[in-house]
Amino acid sequence: MGKVILNDIRVYAFHGCMKEEKKIGSDYVVNLEAEANMEEAAQSDELEDAVDYVTLNVIVKEEMSIRSKLLEHVAQRIINRVFKELPGVKSLEVTVAKQNPPIGGDVREVCIHLKGKR
Repeated sequence: MGKVILNDIRVYAFHGCMKEEKKIGSDYVVNLEAEANMEEAAQSDELEDAVDYVTLNVIVKEEMSIRSKLLEHVAQRIINRVFKELPGVKSLEVTVAKQNPPIGGDVREVCIHLKGKR
C-alpha cells in the first residue's frame, strides 16, 4: 500500500451559509491523501496502473466549484466522486480549509477533515 498526497490545492469558491459568502466568495485550501495498492504501478511504470494525481486534482477543483453551505458537504462529495472514478483508491482523507473566515475574530482558517474507506 501507498499514498498519493496532494498538498495545498488552492481554489476560490463560494461556500458558506451567509449571503455575503455566496456573493463574494473566499480562498480555500484542500489537502487530500488517497491510499492505494501501488505495487503494479511501481513495477509497470504505466499510468493506467496508478492513481492519477491529475484526476484527483480535477475532481477537487470541479467539486469545489459547486456551491455548498457546509464544507462537510463539499468534502463528502469529493470522497464520493474519487471512489466512483478511481476504483484503485482504498481510503481517502480530505481536509477543506476556508481562509480568513467571516467569524468575527482573527482566525487564519477553519478546517474540516473527513475520511472515507471502501
